[in-house]
Amino acid sequence: MGLRLDVPVLHGSLVRLEPLAMGHAPDLAQAAEEDRSSYGFTLVPRAAEVTAYVAAQSARPGVTPFAQVRMRDGMAVGCTTFCDPRMWPDRQDLRAIEVGWTWLAASAQGAGINAEVKRLLFTYAFETLGVVRVDLKTDARNERSRRAIERIGARFEGVLRSWSPSRAPGEAGMLRDSAMFSVVAAEWPAVNSALGARLTNAAQIDPTSPMPGQSHMGSVQACRGAAPPE
Repeated sequence: MGLRLDVPVLHGSLVRLEPLAMGHAPDLAQAAEEDRSSYGFTLVPRAAEVTAYVAAQSARPGVTPFAQVRMRDGMAVGCTTFCDPRMWPDRQDLRAIEVGWTWLAASAQGAGINAEVKRLLFTYAFETLGVVRVDLKTDARNERSRRAIERIGARFEGVLRSWSPSRAPGEAGMLRDSAMFSVVAAEWPAVNSALGARLTNAAQIDPTSPMPGQSHMGSVQACRGAAPPE
């Protein structure tokens, strides 16, 4: 469905999620041109394509896009979205949503940002939107992405054949097999706890990183009207 959600800025200790805007384009152009070796199965624009990418994501039906803004320097280092929102039959409230269209600059990978982003989005989905299920999917061939999704606590549900448009080079117009994962509401407390512990451990290993919630009054806050980085 084409529902666009009105989600405020979500603040963590390592990253904040801001509604994607043209003001993020210069940072994203720089982020997208770092080491691109991990993007073999992922749609990541080249620097010259970022303006069109931001416009397309902002206009895409059923997609609520965010810039991932690194707290330590205020740089937009990637994008992510809520997408494919599904309503309960004959009701006006959501039952499920997907987290997808995610990419991070190479310098932001392996630094806890992805885990905190998922924690921010899952918290908002389960505790504010009230969904009972959050989906994630990736190209079935993308072992790195599959491991990352499993590490955040999502459960592997199987592979749907010829399910999604392929983003792999040379496969335009083709369909890929998609590995499907989910977190359901009953699992969320345990997943949330595990993500919190993981982020705390990462902060202890890197003393320059604040403890989760240390600097920003909790791991998730709604802050309407925050300006994008300059």
